[in-house]
Amino acid sequence: MLKKAVEEILVRQIEREAYSSNLYLAMASWAETNGFGGVSEWMYAQAEEEKIHMLKFMKYVNERGGKAIIPAIEQPPFDFANVQEVFEKTLEHEQFVTESINEIVGVCLEEKDFTTHNWIQWFVTEQIEEEASVSGIIDKLKLLNGQNLYMFDRDVVGMRGAVPGSQQ
Repeated sequence: MLKKAVEEILVRQIEREAYSSNLYLAMASWAETNGFGGVSEWMYAQAEEEKIHMLKFMKYVNERGGKAIIPAIEQPPFDFANVQEVFEKTLEHEQFVTESINEIVGVCLEEKDFTTHNWIQWFVTEQIEEEASVSGIIDKLKLLNGQNLYMFDRDVVGMRGAVPGSQQ
């Protein structure tokens, strides 16, 4: 059975994962309508992954005797200056999500909910990979300095989930 503080912070994360999915859908739409098919595909895949994360939180809360609540979701931004801004906003958002996951870890430890603490570790690792992947993409964009985005757009889908220095 979930303690109230743990249930509340997990339900908050359901909203954050839903927002993440919508944010990446907005970015995908921007990219698609601006001729960046590869970036769009990357963002659509990212949006789907965030939806799956939301569902994991919902199922966990319900399985542990809590009640997953489906929240209203704030409209994300939908217009961006360029591809560089899209990925910088993505990194900024992933860093926010990392902090949110860390807050959950903290509540689990305070409440001595070691079952949820163990379960949330998957998300801790996932956030390390998310931030590293997006940071690597931003590094590539900086190398391009706004030039040759055609090749970047063609290749970006293959960079999804690729963590610099990993064995993937």
